[in-house]
Amino acid sequence: MTTRTTNKDILELIFEIVRMIPRGRVTSYGAIAASIGLRSSARFVGWAMHQASHYKNVPAHRVVNSQGLLSGKHHFTPPEAMQQLLEAEGVAVSNDKVVNFKKLFWDPQAEIQL
Repeated sequence: MTTRTTNKDILELIFEIVRMIPRGRVTSYGAIAASIGLRSSARFVGWAMHQASHYKNVPAHRVVNSQGLLSGKHHFTPPEAMQQLLEAEGVAVSNDKVVNFKKLFWDPQAEIQL
């Protein structure tokens, strides 16, 4: 018997990972994709973060692009909300970029066992 993975299953797995990101830390779309074996699917993770507002307790504001840019901020209402949420957790942001991105980066592959 084979099991079929659906987009909904992948979406739930992505949300589970995002829920593990500690307060005051960030990760990237690509890091999440790589952690579930979909290295080239960073855009799917981005799409998932856009859907996160329809789910409970998914801190999508902690997911940024690979350079630390708040590339998903336009999906927040208002767009400044992503930065405000990060700053409320102690994450400094300047010019739409996480300050000390490398220091604050949370790597799901290193931190969790899937």
